[in-house]
Amino acid sequence: KLIENSSRDVQIAFANELSMVCDKAGIDVWELINLANKHPRVNILNPGSGVGGHCIAVDPYFIISDFSKQSKLISQARKVNNFKPDWCIEKIKKNIREFIDNKSKIPRVSILGLTFKANIDDIRESPSLYIARKLNKLKKYKFSFVEPNIKKISNLKISKLEDSINDADIIVFLVGHDEFRNLIFSERKIILDFCGITKS
Repeated sequence: KLIENSSRDVQIAFANELSMVCDKAGIDVWELINLANKHPRVNILNPGSGVGGHCIAVDPYFIISDFSKQSKLISQARKVNNFKPDWCIEKIKKNIREFIDNKSKIPRVSILGLTFKANIDDIRESPSLYIARKLNKLKKYKFSFVEPNIKKISNLKISKLEDSINDADIIVFLVGHDEFRNLIFSERKIILDFCGITKS
């Protein structure tokens, strides 16, 4: 079990790191992965906002703690996946600042998805919830948070999907819940898709 989850963590880390490289290079990571995966021996996973859950985000540390010198790749994968939520936060804040510079007003930002993966109600080690809570502390900005699978989360107000996206200037996809598929937006809205749901 430890090896299975550590292997998965390394694979996700590659996808997450690739997404950050592509962002810097101005390349659509989803299109790139789709092209690369046409090779019969290549199966790159989809990137996300990090890694959560009580297995993949935890199990590699059991190997790292006992074999620190031998588990450099596993350790680095953990660092990449732990860094991704903070990278997402900075990307969101950058778009907010650019909006303020261009529009001379504070945008309303809709954050979609708080569980650690799609279509579940589990928030254990959720990178999306970590992102939401960090953003929620930025009182000078206007955020709404949507999680269709959970009614209440401590210290976070959950909004209805329709209300949140209708009011938003910036829409952020953190988790690819089915409820978020095929939504139609005004061209004036800025879309930040960290889970690839608008590409599927």
